Amino acid sequence: MRTIKDIPEMHSYSIKAKRRGKSIGLVPTMGYLHEGHLSLVEAARKKADLVVVSIFVNPAQFGPGEDFSRYPRDLNHDKKLLSNFEVDVLFLPGAPEMFSGEHRSYLEIEALSKKMCGRSRPTHFRGVATVVAKLFNIVAPDYAFFGEKDFQQLVIIKRMVKDLNFPSQIIGLPTVREFDGLALSSRNKYLKPKERKTAAVLYQALSLAKKEIEKGEKNPQKILARMRSLISAAPGVRLDYIVIAHPETLEELKKIRGKVLVALAAYLGKARLIDNMVIEAK
Repeated sequence: MRTIKDIPEMHSYSIKAKRRGKSIGLVPTMGYLHEGHLSLVEAARKKADLVVVSIFVNPAQFGPGEDFSRYPRDLNHDKKLLSNFEVDVLFLPGAPEMFSGEHRSYLEIEALSKKMCGRSRPTHFRGVATVVAKLFNIVAPDYAFFGEKDFQQLVIIKRMVKDLNFPSQIIGLPTVREFDGLALSSRNKYLKPKERKTAAVLYQALSLAKKEIEKGEKNPQKILARMRSLISAAPGVRLDYIVIAHPETLEELKKIRGKVLVALAAYLGKARLIDNMVIEAK
C-alpha cells in the first residue's frame, strides 16, 4: 500500500494509471475506520483495477460548535486495518493543501441540501459536496463507493455527479450494523456504555416503521407518531428529525406508496447519530 500525501503526486499517479488502461475505485473516508468502511474497500477491490482510500477529516463540513476538533482519529489503527486488504494507495491530503487560506469556491446542491440533516447543519452538505468534487478531480476515479447509512449524502453526491458531468459511477452499499442493529459509525465512540445500549432504539424505531409499512399502513404521520413514542421512552435521546420521504427527491410524503425512505437523526450524550431504511410498500 503506497501512501501519498501530495495532491500533484496523487493526480499524477491517477493519470499514469489511466494511460495504462487501469480503472480506479475511490473510497473517500474521514478515517477512524470500521467494518462499514471496509465493506466499501472490499467492493472497490472487486470492481476496479486499482483501489484508492482517502482519509481526510474535512473541516468544511463541520459547523460552528460541532465536533471537528474531537472527531476520532487514529491513523495507525486505520493503516493496520487496511493492510488486510489489497489497497493500492492511501491518500492523506492535508487541510492546508485542500483548503488554503485563499479558498473561495464551494458547491451548493440546491434543495437536497436543505432537507433532513441540512436543517440543523445548514453548511454541512456544501462542505461534503465541495471536498468530494475536489477528490474526484484529484483522483479521477471511475468508481466511488459510499455507504447508505449516510443516505442523504449519497443522494446529493449522485445529483452532483449527474449535474456536473463527472465521469465517475457512484456505488452505494448497505449499512453495516452491530449485533443489535445500531449502524456502525465513527461517532459511536462517543457513546458511554449505557448510551450505547440505549442507542439501539433507533434501529428498533426503523424496524417498527418497516413492519407497519409492510402491513399496509399508508399514512406516514401515524407511523411517525409511533416511532416518536418508542424513541421518547428511551432515556437521554433527543430527536433531531424523523421523516418518511421519497428516496430520490427527499421530499416528505403525504401517502406511502412504492419505495420510501424512513430516516432519522438523534442526539445521545455527545453523539449525533443518523440512520435510515428504504422500505418497499406493498
